[in-house]
Amino acid sequence: MTISRRTLIKAGIAAGTALSIPSVVRAQTASSGARTVHMGLGGDLSGFDPIFSTGTEVADHGTAIYETLFALDSKFMPQPQMVGKWHVSEDKKTYTFELRDGLAWHDGTPVTAADCVASIRRWAQVAAGGQLIMERASDISNKDDKTFTIALKEPLGFLIDFLADVVPPIPFIMREKDASRPASEQVTTKIGSGPFKFNEDLARPGASYTYDRDEKYVPRKERSDGLAGGKIVNVDRVVWNVIADRQTAIAALQAGEIDYYGSPPSDLYPLIESDPNLQLDILDKGGRDVILRMNFLQPPFDNVKARQAMLHLMDQGALMRAGVADPKYIKPVTSIFGQDTPLSNDENTGWYKKGGDPEKAKQLFQEAGYAGEKIVILDPTDWPLVDNISQFLAASLRKVGINAELAPMTWAALTSRRANKGPVENGGWNVHITDDSEYSLGNPLTNTVLAANGDKAWYGWPKNDEYEALRVKMAQVATLDERKALARKMQGIWWDFVGDLRLGKSVNPIVRRKTLTGLIHMPQIVPMWNMQKAGT
Repeated sequence: MTISRRTLIKAGIAAGTALSIPSVVRAQTASSGARTVHMGLGGDLSGFDPIFSTGTEVADHGTAIYETLFALDSKFMPQPQMVGKWHVSEDKKTYTFELRDGLAWHDGTPVTAADCVASIRRWAQVAAGGQLIMERASDISNKDDKTFTIALKEPLGFLIDFLADVVPPIPFIMREKDASRPASEQVTTKIGSGPFKFNEDLARPGASYTYDRDEKYVPRKERSDGLAGGKIVNVDRVVWNVIADRQTAIAALQAGEIDYYGSPPSDLYPLIESDPNLQLDILDKGGRDVILRMNFLQPPFDNVKARQAMLHLMDQGALMRAGVADPKYIKPVTSIFGQDTPLSNDENTGWYKKGGDPEKAKQLFQEAGYAGEKIVILDPTDWPLVDNISQFLAASLRKVGINAELAPMTWAALTSRRANKGPVENGGWNVHITDDSEYSLGNPLTNTVLAANGDKAWYGWPKNDEYEALRVKMAQVATLDERKALARKMQGIWWDFVGDLRLGKSVNPIVRRKTLTGLIHMPQIVPMWNMQKAGT
């Protein structure tokens, strides 16, 4: 009988005994103590610029070292963060912002209004909400070191919401000299004004990254509320340990070598729940929708018939069960705005069929003129949910005669390769799978996944002018009922031209040691302030 590594880990957890941890984890955690928190990452950081990259781990990095002008409270209402005072003119066209006292960069220089202006302009090059601001802006400029204005040609009621949004790319404020780079070029420095400083000396790419409490950081005086209020840091150091192997991570948690892991294997949930020292915790109660993006610029998905074929092929239940072992954590999704948001609706969802419709898919591929060309699926092997779904997808495509090929790589490598707009023979791609929070999908003005403006759209570059005109109109309506009516029209068009696919929804708990408390329960990002470790 062959005993697998996973079986050994299950047995160890069930018996309440700590397993042997690989030396690489022990080495990374040798400096652990009550004032240090170790957080396990499932994959390496794909970069350090949260405007250039929309990866969630890069957004978490940004949340640690940078700040935003406004932040969402626990009721998802925007509150001032870097801003001390602000007002809007009577005609709703001019916004004036004054920075609060005490803001300073980690290099000791003061944060200025010029930094804010440059940062807004850079963020707006890639963020859907920012693009809407720039389309309506007549001027964005600093008036003095602490004051800047945004002057609009017409009112934009969502402006403050845009500046507080947590959908990557998040509007973090950077130094003017960093924000002066085009958004298409990565900022390589890591100097922010947030509650943590990035420790360059202890950075070990592929292994660990260290963040130290900024002793000079001045938090707001209000109590912490969601992402808003005072960012109180209760520990001296947070170390991100890169542990791609999920079973190793669970064993490290059990042994107390790490305190937190963001993506525990779903088949180990019952065993984690049986461990008296571990706690499954759902930080984003809205859950995340799994999304399949197709490359509109290359065959065969430059043809709408091929995209429609994919829509009919999808067996959401089987695909999601391949990625999430416990069915209580998954459900189908038929709305592009998420299944449980204010804009969710059932417009044009007749394509949905339990089990999918392979024969319809085969017919549509034939109508598209598919002639056996290779379809490359980018497969992040260090993200089990997407890795398993990608493998199931490839098998499903092959069953209907499609020449599907998996391109295995790390998630960090995938986030670089997906920017390639060229053909597959030149390093391009046809399909890749990701996910997004339902919170994010409920706002088509800020979510770049919901844009269909071609080269300005998110990876896959969908284009449909009729849909895009309705999305832009969303910014002009005042009531939720009006937004819902527009959302129905938008979804009807989306499922006709098939901007992307939704494969299902999962609610994914993190796992932490019970000695780690105070985690902030918000979607999209995991802040490192507010949390406490027993003994601190």
